[in-house]
Amino acid sequence: MTIMRAVVTGASSGIGAATVRRLTASGWHVTAVARRAEKLNALADETGCAVVTADLTRDDDVATMAETVAAAGPLHALVANAGAAYGHAEIADAAVTDWQKTMDINAFGLLRSINALLPALTASDRGDVLIMGSTAGLITYEAAGAYTASKHAVHAIAQTLRLELAGSPVRVMEIAPGMVRTEEFNRKRFGSQEAADKIYEGVENPLTAEDIADAVDWMLSRPHHVNVDLMVIRPLAQAAQHKVARHQGL
Repeated sequence: MTIMRAVVTGASSGIGAATVRRLTASGWHVTAVARRAEKLNALADETGCAVVTADLTRDDDVATMAETVAAAGPLHALVANAGAAYGHAEIADAAVTDWQKTMDINAFGLLRSINALLPALTASDRGDVLIMGSTAGLITYEAAGAYTASKHAVHAIAQTLRLELAGSPVRVMEIAPGMVRTEEFNRKRFGSQEAADKIYEGVENPLTAEDIADAVDWMLSRPHHVNVDLMVIRPLAQAAQHKVARHQGL
């Protein structure tokens, strides 16, 4: 039986960590990649995954990560999940540094990861690039210019790469989640747990990291001639970016 190997970036928490747990449970040999070694080591103890500590905004880190992955054997999937959002000001008041930091991880970190790992994915003759986009990459909304711009770039990378790899043995797939409640993402963006909690106030059953990890596992497990170009996932309570059902007392 072929050993299936995957790299998951942004694996120290949230969707990334949930994806590592789900894929290892499904029999994948996973290399978890993130900046925080202590979080990765705890995940390795829990799941048996391999780990590489790397900052995807640093070229040297990405090159070392790719060398480590290549030394472990053939690579069949990159789950490009690493991402962040910095700042929540309107464009008129936005800090350029917030835009730079957001773009550097969401768009350029994705580009670095693909550049570094695509040769191994192609060589395996059965490669997958599964990109974690966002509904913010399909529509814009106020006070989120840096994030929506970066996720529009992510969506464009996915679409362009699929065209460029036509005829190769590498699939290019994208998941665009809507409202997902994870432990860190909005707390980092808005600066406090209280501010982050307001995003989900009154929303019955926002998506969880495990919901998205389930979708990742399903997409990667389709027969390799089946390419799920784009999967948009929202909770039932979120009909659109600006239309969310909220109930008092939740």
